[in-house]
Amino acid sequence: MFHHVKDLQFNARVSRPDPRFANLLLEQFGGENGELAAAMQYFTQAFGAKMPHPDKYDMLMDIATEEFSHLEIVGATIQMLLTGVNGELKDAADNSEIMQVMNGKAAKENIIHAALTANPQFAIITGGGPTPRNSQGIPWCASYIASNGDLTVDLRSNLASESRAKLVYEHLMKFTDDPYIHETLSFLMTREVAHYKMFEAALESIQPNFPPAVLAADPRYLQQAYNLSEGTVRGPWNEGEIKGMGKEFDYIENPVAYVRETEGQTKLPKGADKDLKAMEKKNTEMSELKSSEVKKTDPQGVAQWSDYKN
Repeated sequence: MFHHVKDLQFNARVSRPDPRFANLLLEQFGGENGELAAAMQYFTQAFGAKMPHPDKYDMLMDIATEEFSHLEIVGATIQMLLTGVNGELKDAADNSEIMQVMNGKAAKENIIHAALTANPQFAIITGGGPTPRNSQGIPWCASYIASNGDLTVDLRSNLASESRAKLVYEHLMKFTDDPYIHETLSFLMTREVAHYKMFEAALESIQPNFPPAVLAADPRYLQQAYNLSEGTVRGPWNEGEIKGMGKEFDYIENPVAYVRETEGQTKLPKGADKDLKAMEKKNTEMSELKSSEVKKTDPQGVAQWSDYKN
């Protein structure tokens, strides 16, 4: 159950109208790395998490709700940046607010032209108000959402989502000199960092959480690091210990020869039989563990989502 409080989480302010920046800010309203995408992603992920991980369900719903509040902040900022576009500017009145911060009709027409050149749909279709579209007028799409039904996978997706959103806010700051907007963007950017650390802690609290999902990595194909380009650089990604796996990388200098010698990697390397049996045992254990996580929380009899006695 949602209850809307009309006071913003952060008091968004702008110094002056700026339709051009309003259009750029649409990226964080209806873009693939924006607040709507984040809110819907975490909201969607929460459903599958409720039974096996009720604490993570609570976290995901809380962060999803905060993302909706951020969407409101972004939308309010866009609307304030368009002061004059939706009312006075359409009137072409000389005493409109936008006319007070620009010099004359030519300046007014130039700023309108700049906004419309960037995204003609902004004013033509939406009338100048924020809608779920990005800065190019492309409608928001559900394909922006990553929700895979495995919480460890989803949490890793969320770490990437928060990282991308932070980067977009950083870039947006370069395109405005309005100190009030900088304050708003700094708040939103910092909350992305806070969410990142929350998701990171949630992932760490689920053990085991690697590799993602249920099945263990096949030991026959785990260690190889192939030299697939001229002048391949050596580093901790292709030499030394594979972190947390108890094995070391096997650098394949000549992949073509290796594939031929192993008959397309179908000939088992020495000791593979033992490793495969260990993998199969691990798969059975993880399958039972993951299954029991859900089964033990399945309700008996009539299923209901909420317990109103609490």
